[in-house]
Amino acid sequence: MENDGEEFKVSASGFVSKKVGKIRDHYRIGKVLGSGAFGEVRLCLHKDTQTQRAVKVLRKNLLDDKEMDMLKNEISILKNMDHPNIVKMYEFLEDEKRIYIVTEICKGGELFDEILNRAKFDEKDGAIVMRQLLSAINYCHKKRIVHRDLKPENMLLEQDKDLEKLKIVDFGTSLSFDPDRALDEKLGTAYYIAPEVIKKNYNEKCDLWSCGVIMYILLSGEPPFNDPKADNEAIMKKVEKGKYDISKGVWKTISKEAKDLIKKLLTFKPDDRISAEEALQHPWIHDFKVEVDTDAASNALGNLKNFRGEHKLKVATASYIGSQLISKSEKEKLGKIFKALDSNGDGKLSKEEILSGYEEHFGKLLNEDEVDNLFEIVDTDKNGYIEYSEFITASMSSKKNMSEEKLTAAFKLFDSDGNGTISADELKQVLSSSGKISDKGIEEILKQADENNDGEINFAEFCNLMAEVDLNK
Repeated sequence: MENDGEEFKVSASGFVSKKVGKIRDHYRIGKVLGSGAFGEVRLCLHKDTQTQRAVKVLRKNLLDDKEMDMLKNEISILKNMDHPNIVKMYEFLEDEKRIYIVTEICKGGELFDEILNRAKFDEKDGAIVMRQLLSAINYCHKKRIVHRDLKPENMLLEQDKDLEKLKIVDFGTSLSFDPDRALDEKLGTAYYIAPEVIKKNYNEKCDLWSCGVIMYILLSGEPPFNDPKADNEAIMKKVEKGKYDISKGVWKTISKEAKDLIKKLLTFKPDDRISAEEALQHPWIHDFKVEVDTDAASNALGNLKNFRGEHKLKVATASYIGSQLISKSEKEKLGKIFKALDSNGDGKLSKEEILSGYEEHFGKLLNEDEVDNLFEIVDTDKNGYIEYSEFITASMSSKKNMSEEKLTAAFKLFDSDGNGTISADELKQVLSSSGKISDKGIEEILKQADENNDGEINFAEFCNLMAEVDLNK
């Protein structure tokens, strides 16, 4: 990037914003996908890119003050989530009567329904599910977020029967936690709630108990604290005792490694309970390897190595396209590669993971200088790791994704007043929300693209700049 004395940072979360205007200005609203007490989830079509998304429609008159606070909290948390196993929020809108939350669409339904269909999972499929769940929870806990309501109903499959594309949803009861302060609000679902939550004295380890319950259900087909005739209070009394059995029936056929992990997750005392990071290194999880297409990995990692970031506006535009507009098929391929490289499952890539992954999937060694240079360019938020969206942006094909329709959508992002040009103020508005940039930096970006020197960037100038440099060369 230009040496202008400032560090330009771009974050995918900066592009998740409150949209101005009516929902139907931006989307065609389709069929109902699901409904609840406060509203419904509908299929929708993004008009600019013709991509399908899901929109949660919530009626404000049905929400009391506490529920409205929970909704605002969920939006705030989802906005900053950047993990392949956490549902992606694109934007949110509000009118007089409703609030709209637009997310990626998951057509495969709830994991709960898949459990009902299968009765129980074999250990390979169970490990596929648990690795994704634990990775998402590890990521959340590293960001000091506790979910507090993990259950198969809050885990969606992107595609029917495809267990490798799992998404965690419903962060309404989630919150930021202080590791030095205990939580005391009793909430959650009876079968999955941790004993310490019932006692109103708990920390983020409550999520790991819920993970243990989910794993138990996956492998056996029933909850550890089950009583078909009991109500929620009776179930929670069983949970409080924390006694379960993994010695009889189907458990005789389950491996000792699987049972060992369940014991470590369903450890009664939170201080003795395994963390998400530790669980991901457990042999039952760690020995499961994500398989990737070697050709796709080579192409992606080649793009990653050759990514160029000299043009700030182009990098910002590519980041927006990579986080919001990339095709579902390409994102799925790149997401699988990301998971394969993410050997410790924390939802981000370290220099060590890039070094070992490049050798394994690209068949070539990188030296430390090459990796340092790669991180200098690709790590656009400068946190010392390559985040999920950063990886997608840098490893996608820039030529394929700089299409006219996607550039039109990106241009509209910057052209907030819709007058057909991007002013300095509009540039600063978008770029300062996604990163950090000075007035001098804005001036330099304008100079790069403003061919007629009128102080603004029109669509033709914007497209010319985007076409000028291939980011993968």
